[in-house]
Amino acid sequence: MKRIVLTGYRGTGKTEIGKQLAQQNGVPFLDTDALIEQKTGRSIPDIFHEDGEERFRDIEREVTASLPPADAVIGTGGGIVMDTGNMKNLRKDSMLVLLTADIDTIEQRINHSSRPALTGLPLREEIAVMMDRRRQQYYASADLCFNTSGTTAAAAAEKITGLLKTGTATPAARAAALAFFRSGRIPAPSMKRLEEILANPPADPATRILGVAGYPCAHSKGPTLFSGLFAEYGLNCFYTLFEDPELEEIVEVAKSIGAKGLSVTTPFKQDVIAYCDEVDEHAAQQIGAVNTVVFACGEAIGYNTDWLGIRKPLVTMKGVKAVLLGAGGVASAAAYALRDLDMDVTILNRTPERAKELAKRSGCRWAAWDTFDTIHPDLVVNTTTLGMEPDTRSPLTEQQLYPDLTVYDLVYTPPITPLIEMARAKGCTTITGTGLFLEQAKEQFYLWFGIDVPDETMRKYLP
Repeated sequence: MKRIVLTGYRGTGKTEIGKQLAQQNGVPFLDTDALIEQKTGRSIPDIFHEDGEERFRDIEREVTASLPPADAVIGTGGGIVMDTGNMKNLRKDSMLVLLTADIDTIEQRINHSSRPALTGLPLREEIAVMMDRRRQQYYASADLCFNTSGTTAAAAAEKITGLLKTGTATPAARAAALAFFRSGRIPAPSMKRLEEILANPPADPATRILGVAGYPCAHSKGPTLFSGLFAEYGLNCFYTLFEDPELEEIVEVAKSIGAKGLSVTTPFKQDVIAYCDEVDEHAAQQIGAVNTVVFACGEAIGYNTDWLGIRKPLVTMKGVKAVLLGAGGVASAAAYALRDLDMDVTILNRTPERAKELAKRSGCRWAAWDTFDTIHPDLVVNTTTLGMEPDTRSPLTEQQLYPDLTVYDLVYTPPITPLIEMARAKGCTTITGTGLFLEQAKEQFYLWFGIDVPDETMRKYLP
């Protein structure tokens, strides 16, 4: 039997439900906290009191790495998901079930616990604060969500067992999703795999689908990259194309089949916000564009990872004069990244009103497209689709480039665009869009699965 791992906050029922699940499936139940106490000969409160939380987490990491790879149900400590190494070990060839409960239920269940407080707050406030602090990581640990409020451990275990055997999508939803995917440009081998996943009954109900949402998006490198990463980390997932002119159709299909997440590309990065239950306040709310959606526990959470990828290769250029070409969703992320580096940014767009709107929102300047030659920037960032196949025109001419200019083209298909080729011929410093794709995809993978992938592993699977 594939290993079942239960995650969630204290009091959500991981131990009792885990024991019931193990009994129903005829496998042992192991609890990481109990294993820590067995390993050290001390109670969890004693370890916290005498050695501190950091030492406890070290021991927890050692125990997690030693867990059996299969034929077991594993109950975990509430904070285990915060460590990316733990997530890597727990996720391999496993089905992760996130148990949740309302605050009233959790407070009642742990009110007399001997566990040390994690904050100086009253119990109810601590529960709310810690659950909110860990929510992103909890959602990353959720292949399946189950609310244990108002149910017995036996009933919950029976329901979870059923969901693991049948999946969460209805036969009608799987059939409709298959029709949707058949209308796109999915390669035959991938379509065959989708037909297996979405069959009635499915070949493996536990397989989770992710994909790139866009129109067009058949050029995306995502399927190749993420398929390699799924194999690397033992994830039972499949990444495909959600290619359709109607964003509403894409989101409905993704939700109906219990998709784990979406990468969002042109032209939906701004419109998809309306379909999210929540957007990350750090970036997406300020940028006004989402390129990553996480589906978990009935919610769709939007994030923007583009700005992190754009920012990384520019950290040594803090405070320079920059020109941003374009005013779409990627441009919003780029403006946020450049302003975060205290750059003096001027936005140019073929439609001046859009440049003006983005400039006002992001605290930048704006100007007409044909004023580029009067600005003489240190950096130019292309966020338009010019250069992307099939439209391989350059947004700038060779005469507009000069040796002390840094040219950053966010287009990554093809890897060397006409703009980059011209810039190199003129002696400019150049940055290609491949690095952006890698960095933003790395952040997406962390949001979906809680695993921090090393750069060298990302490059190994980069097309």
